[in-house]
Amino acid sequence: MAAGGRAAEPPAELSHYVVARPIYSEPGFQEENERRPPLPPTLRERAQAACRCSRKRAFQIAKSFLPILEWLPNYRAKEWLISDIISGVSTGLVATLQGLAYALLVAVPVGYGLYSAFFPILTYFFLGTSRHISVETQNLCVHSSLALGPHIKAMGPFPVVSLMVGSVVLSMAPDENFLIEGINATGTNATGTLIDTESRDAQRVMIASTLTFLVGILQVIFGVLQIGFIVRYLADPLVGGFTTAAAFQVLVSQLKIVLNVSTKNYNGVLSIIYTLIETFEKISTTNIADLIAGLLTIFVCMVVKELNDRFKHKIPIPIPIEVIVTIVATGISYAADLEKKYNAGIVKSIPRGFLPPEPPNVSLFSQMIAASFSIAIVAYAIAVSVGKVYATKYDYAIDGNQEFIAFGLSNIFSGAFSCFVATTALSRTAVQESTGGKTQVAGIISAGIVLISIVALGKLLEPLQKSVLAAVVIANLKGMFMQVFDVPRLWRQNKVDAMIWVFTCIASIVLGLDLGLLAGLLFGLLTVVLRVQFPSWGGFGNIPGTDIYKKVKDYKNVIEPEGVKILKFASPIFYANIDGLKSSLKSTVGFDAVKVYNKRLKALRKIQKLIKKGKLKATKNGIISEPGIHNEAFETDEDPEDNQDLQVPTKEVEIQVDWNSELPVKVNIPKVPIHSLILDFGAVTFLDIVAVRSIKTIIKEFERIDVRVYFASYQDNLISQLERSAFFDDTVRKDMFFLTVHDAVLYIRNQMTYSDNKDPIFEKIALMQESKEPIEFTETSQPGDELDVQEEAMRRLAS
Repeated sequence: MAAGGRAAEPPAELSHYVVARPIYSEPGFQEENERRPPLPPTLRERAQAACRCSRKRAFQIAKSFLPILEWLPNYRAKEWLISDIISGVSTGLVATLQGLAYALLVAVPVGYGLYSAFFPILTYFFLGTSRHISVETQNLCVHSSLALGPHIKAMGPFPVVSLMVGSVVLSMAPDENFLIEGINATGTNATGTLIDTESRDAQRVMIASTLTFLVGILQVIFGVLQIGFIVRYLADPLVGGFTTAAAFQVLVSQLKIVLNVSTKNYNGVLSIIYTLIETFEKISTTNIADLIAGLLTIFVCMVVKELNDRFKHKIPIPIPIEVIVTIVATGISYAADLEKKYNAGIVKSIPRGFLPPEPPNVSLFSQMIAASFSIAIVAYAIAVSVGKVYATKYDYAIDGNQEFIAFGLSNIFSGAFSCFVATTALSRTAVQESTGGKTQVAGIISAGIVLISIVALGKLLEPLQKSVLAAVVIANLKGMFMQVFDVPRLWRQNKVDAMIWVFTCIASIVLGLDLGLLAGLLFGLLTVVLRVQFPSWGGFGNIPGTDIYKKVKDYKNVIEPEGVKILKFASPIFYANIDGLKSSLKSTVGFDAVKVYNKRLKALRKIQKLIKKGKLKATKNGIISEPGIHNEAFETDEDPEDNQDLQVPTKEVEIQVDWNSELPVKVNIPKVPIHSLILDFGAVTFLDIVAVRSIKTIIKEFERIDVRVYFASYQDNLISQLERSAFFDDTVRKDMFFLTVHDAVLYIRNQMTYSDNKDPIFEKIALMQESKEPIEFTETSQPGDELDVQEEAMRRLAS
């Protein structure tokens, strides 16, 4: 090693390489290497492969649908059981509390949050593949391949999904639908009107469970149809902006519970703004006991969570501060009788045991199908995002389609037991992983802890203030709010991603979570379309002495080959950006091939006219005009705008006028400074039919002004695609295609070395002098499919 810590430089002979090989065009390379065209399997062969069955294959299929068959037989009880028990107990305590807390977001009685923390885990234990997912209230599990090791993930509450479910529940069962009069009233709304809360809560539970059932059906369908790829369109910046907006929505929805302020249930566009406005308008009615309990809970939870994070390497098990705070708050509320003395809002009633399963209300499907689609995708995206983190950490894979099926069946099963949508619980997953959980056995143990709470401990939590539960929810939003600090970093790294983040966040706050997600998704796709429609391009040149080609504008030592222009277009070429290709071509070569051709035809007409009148003669040294005759053949174009637009390079030729004395007269002859154009298609992955036709037209346009067009560095699939599109003919041949740009440049150089470089303009003029009949010239704006014989002759003679 060198003194500075850097590796010693290798010997000179090892830092260079020399390759000697032929110059390869596409036909030559295929012939020399005996290309074997791919033969796609027939329908019969595909059917035989799909229907082939054996004992081994059947077992593999069974394991793919029931991953427990893969990992349970290999479970190392002596090594993992103790860790899974400790992790399961810790996770179960957190799951119990979060199940109660996140039920507030769904606008159902808190006891149903315990059901949602219990049932999804049972199904996911058998079907889930991610060993780091815990399922619970608004939880969803992620599937991973079954590499054994310390991998589990907790399905548990996640605020975003619960809030989306709650928005549907509130929109379909608002308080206004349950206003009553008389002594049977059990509650009041914001205006003091009596409300039948029992009927309202029963209706909301039914709506939430029906929505969960429908979400499960959609997820199973997505999994069966193998469209797990859909989550790829939810980019990290989009998810970050969306979850941050959702965190803000959760904060606003829980703020009124912490303050114990009654407001209307707003839904749709600007609903969060209306909620904030009404909350602060009625802030004078704040319940001080609930406010103090909520603020203390938020402060204590955030401080202890920060300590857990800062000293996670020294603390073997994170302090379950939510559980501790809940126990203390429940004891204080019960001892001080806060409900009667200070009118504090408490949980009041938590049902014991389980409710019998009920079928969903199918008649409501049509009203919630759009929201169900959004919730299914968002829940799955959250789960997969969390799953990828742990899959990367512990080196195992994630099968998105199996996860869709696992989540879907979990939600279908849970929907029958009055649960609401489940997805990955971030905090529970972190607890389960940090406490040493190894497999989904920890998840099933955590479900056992929740079961104990349902059948025995629920009664003890009835004095708990709702503001404490709301404060626990708010304290768990810190991680999502911290994503705001990603925006400056994104702006420095990629401004488009930063714009996606900000746009999605603002749209989700203003329009609501469902429309905001759709708007963010469309905006993200729009940025992709724009980047493909307006890709980077540039003229390339050669680094002398190498086969390396770089942008001429970016490097001082890059030299363009003489008479050759090289254009690299870094995008697939299709109908939306074909005009961009044509524009970049004009900018690179410095002229418009069609305008050059038409201008030459115009000049040649004048030459023919003057030659036939005997006013103009041509020799190999130039054009000779008769004495006293003004040379009209190559007058400067009188339209200055046309000259500026064409920007055609010209060659000055001295004309000898036969007067008493020789007076040199300078005239403009259109001259194209290049003889070859190379299109570097290394970044072109596909061409549509519009692009194929346009490229063929471009070739013919340049061929007519004696500029040969070549293609280099193309993908192999482009040749097959061009063959299917009838691209090749007598004019456009495969020998125009070269494996690399350097192959094309060397080929052109060799061709020019042995070619006769005569200026064809004088040959054409000589033909005009010999011709008795005038030659017809036709201006064209676009070339036809084929050039006729007369045009072919003009192409060879025009320069």
